[in-house]
Amino acid sequence: MHLRYSGFRPLWIELNWKLMAVEAVAGKKSKVVVVGGGIAGSLLAKTMQYDADVILIDPKEYFEIPWAKWRCMVQPSFAERAVIGHTEYLTQGRLIVSPAAKVTENHVYTADNRCIPYDYLVIATGHADSAPLSKAERLQQFQNENQKIQSASSILIIGGGPNGVELAGEIAADFPEKKVTLVHGGPRLLEFLGSKASSKTLEWLTSKNVDVLLNQTVDLFDKYGDDVYRTSARETIIADCHFMCVGRPIGSSWLNATILDKSLDESGRLMVDEHLRIKGWKNVFAVGDITDVPELKQGVFAQKQALVAAKNIKQLIKGKEKRMETYKAGYIMAIVALGRKDAVAECPLATLIGPIPGKIKSKDLFVGKTRRNMGLDRKASS
Repeated sequence: MHLRYSGFRPLWIELNWKLMAVEAVAGKKSKVVVVGGGIAGSLLAKTMQYDADVILIDPKEYFEIPWAKWRCMVQPSFAERAVIGHTEYLTQGRLIVSPAAKVTENHVYTADNRCIPYDYLVIATGHADSAPLSKAERLQQFQNENQKIQSASSILIIGGGPNGVELAGEIAADFPEKKVTLVHGGPRLLEFLGSKASSKTLEWLTSKNVDVLLNQTVDLFDKYGDDVYRTSARETIIADCHFMCVGRPIGSSWLNATILDKSLDESGRLMVDEHLRIKGWKNVFAVGDITDVPELKQGVFAQKQALVAAKNIKQLIKGKEKRMETYKAGYIMAIVALGRKDAVAECPLATLIGPIPGKIKSKDLFVGKTRRNMGLDRKASS
């Protein structure tokens, strides 16, 4: 079923659209395929599973709460709650564990040569990342990272965005005896926030004996030995191990040379309309970091997009297109955790750092809330 449009609806599109509504009334469930099982795709699949025949396609058997990653490295037991098997919440849908390789007007093809038909398609592939296949392997990976941290006396962190800052904060809080150096290529930390938040964060890290080197990069191939690194300013750093905390590419390369290649902007993001449908398509949606929605790419907004898209798909299944909800880009508050108790927060009226914003995020990192949204026990691990 090809439901593309360009300002008018040919008769055959109207007939297909009405046929889908008739099938829904008759009890035949529409096929909703979700590609990508991250924070947005998993929530959308979970939300839709009782209203449609839902198929989730993901390269992994699980999803992990992304902003909890650094806590999991420092405290591996935390990962038992932050890494969630898809089948734990997707009790009525189907899971296909494979990367998606191609999309056509009616089907999604996977890397293992499966062909999955759809009535509605949701692209939620976020950022490209490499991760183990199984939950057990991912949990073991966190154990291995923790052993690397514990056995090191000096640690190099490359990247001063939210990931690098949060990892530095976690290590500084749990292992204050370790020498931590953070190298960032930009002029200030957390460049997606204002200069006041950057300055406060630098002061906090410095107070925890973290060395911060700005306007410098590290070439991992330009080393004197296993533990000697050199920056672009020719400074030498001694570190027993290093962690890369730089940005990841958008997970849209698999859409090149497909029917959606013209829907990608210059940054590789999918251009969506006010209903989160990919522009020019009536039955293909996108949610999460892969969209061009002009807002901070944060989990709270990805989840909000997932819920709006799910509502809109339900309306389309019922044949009530005019009742679709408009997604409004938002800016609530940006919070970066600094260890277990502190955080830096920027909202429209103020920038705060310390235990007050820390109470909002840093203790549990919204893991309990996210588990509850997925229909799972806030505290239980599996």
